[in-house]
Amino acid sequence: MTRTVLFVCVGNAGRSLMAEAIFNADPPPGWTAASAGTRPAGSPNRRTGPMLAEIGIRIPAHAPRLLDNATIDRAARCITMGCLDDASCPARLHARSSVDWGLEDPARLDDDGFRRVRDEIRSRVGQLRRELLAAGAGA
Repeated sequence: MTRTVLFVCVGNAGRSLMAEAIFNADPPPGWTAASAGTRPAGSPNRRTGPMLAEIGIRIPAHAPRLLDNATIDRAARCITMGCLDDASCPARLHARSSVDWGLEDPARLDDDGFRRVRDEIRSRVGQLRRELLAAGAGA
């Protein structure tokens, strides 16, 4: 059975899409990633694809997705990107155990700032991958 890490932000246009793509480029055995937003944008941020391509990763093929209860319920792990507040976050997500990475919105940054956020996501995804591998070894 494959378990899912769910990456969530408001627009699902930058941070959560990058996290999904980076995770799925080299997932731990038995894991996959998905992403969604509480108010998804009409399309990914125009810089998300090129910034991922710089590190040899493709942007997910799907458009930004709406976070729904079924997606939340299917996730074994839920990670928010630091952009959810009471107004934008479904009550169901508040009720579940999740981790918040507290990342700045790269859409508001210049290209160097966008890269810093991307690289921070890459580092955190690497750490998450190591944690999941270690947990699997102990199971």
